[in-house]
Amino acid sequence: MNTEANKLFESSFDLTLTEGLIALIRNKPVAQDDMDIMALFTLDGIANMLAGRRSSPGEKLMAYLQGREGDAGRRALVMGGLTHILEVDDLHKASVVHPACVTIPAAIALSQDQPTSGADFLKAILFGFEACTRVGMAVGKEHYKVWHNTATCGTFGGAMTAATLLSLSDKECMYALGNAGTQSAGLWEFLNTGAMSKHLHAGRAAEAGIVSAQLAKLGFTGPPSILEGPQGFFAGACPDPDPDAVLRDPDAPWQVHLTSIKPWPSCRHTHPVIDAALELSGKIKVKDIDYVDVIGYQAAIDVCDRPNPETEYEAKFSLQHCVAISLLDGENVFASYNSSARDRADGLRSRITVSAGEGYSAAYPENWGGEVTVHLRDGGEITATRNACKGDPELPLDREQMILKARELLAFASVNDANAVVDGVLDMAHGGDVPDLKL
Repeated sequence: MNTEANKLFESSFDLTLTEGLIALIRNKPVAQDDMDIMALFTLDGIANMLAGRRSSPGEKLMAYLQGREGDAGRRALVMGGLTHILEVDDLHKASVVHPACVTIPAAIALSQDQPTSGADFLKAILFGFEACTRVGMAVGKEHYKVWHNTATCGTFGGAMTAATLLSLSDKECMYALGNAGTQSAGLWEFLNTGAMSKHLHAGRAAEAGIVSAQLAKLGFTGPPSILEGPQGFFAGACPDPDPDAVLRDPDAPWQVHLTSIKPWPSCRHTHPVIDAALELSGKIKVKDIDYVDVIGYQAAIDVCDRPNPETEYEAKFSLQHCVAISLLDGENVFASYNSSARDRADGLRSRITVSAGEGYSAAYPENWGGEVTVHLRDGGEITATRNACKGDPELPLDREQMILKARELLAFASVNDANAVVDGVLDMAHGGDVPDLKL
């Protein structure tokens, strides 16, 4: 930080955590490389959103929007849900939050109702990423066992994005984040039946952020200590919070630089072992496999131990299926989860065991690791390990790879002029206007 910004941040320790977070974000310098990477992540989020329309939940969300198009909050709800459907949106490891699906929809929805420059659009999303991930890094590991961090922490990201675009004062922004936090919700119970609630989680976080910011602009007050208060978010939903994490390392890079891009269309918890399985697939013959051991971290087991997925969505949350199909096909694509793929993988999937490794569990969430060991019929074995996986900051997709991924999603979405979307979004980092992003 520069000297003046540092003084302002230091004074924030006399404030509540929410007020300190606002001071940290608003006084943190924004450089050109921050805008460039924010544009790439925004492109990824928008491509996910448009592609999400081509799904059963997406069709239902689009039907729900009919007749409600005039409400920015409802538009954000639908766009947030769409962005989180195909399971290839971004993921911030340390917070276990998907930032794009709660911030970008809020920015799009508001920009459709008011003049917004491309630079302000990206800056608002950058600020939203920082807010939801910093809160997410503070909730502790136990929170995630019941609560979906993208839903609970995402409200703060949606509110910070909206507050920035609505030019709220610091006090109004505090009201917005306070009332966004009191709307935090989102439970993992949906996984037990493969219900569509996860998409609603993202959409509601974006919508709550807009509503909270719009109300704050009217003087509608919110609790200053929503995070650390005796009846606040940490007290109510976080058995082992780390409140200091909200304001820790103010000079760290913007959190978008520490966010992962997903190359495979499944839960991010499956990606380390997908990477490992793909490495092994070219070194063995499937007919020679006797059985397979998969070791990961406890959170991955809690969410993705599903030996017999019955639906496409359940397969995306099945370590067993993700490893089996990756070993069988040597690739992991949208078709890897359909009924045909599930049937083909059934025999191998039944010979896969999953367990948590102490080292991997201790390293989580800073590192999302795992290993796959294939035991061969002749008594041999071969292992591949990962402490980071493709798309993580340690192994990032480069600019060309991110643009290629976006183009593939836009093709899946049947977007007629992909160049207009790609060029329009990326040009915002260099003075361009906000492109037309209507659904």
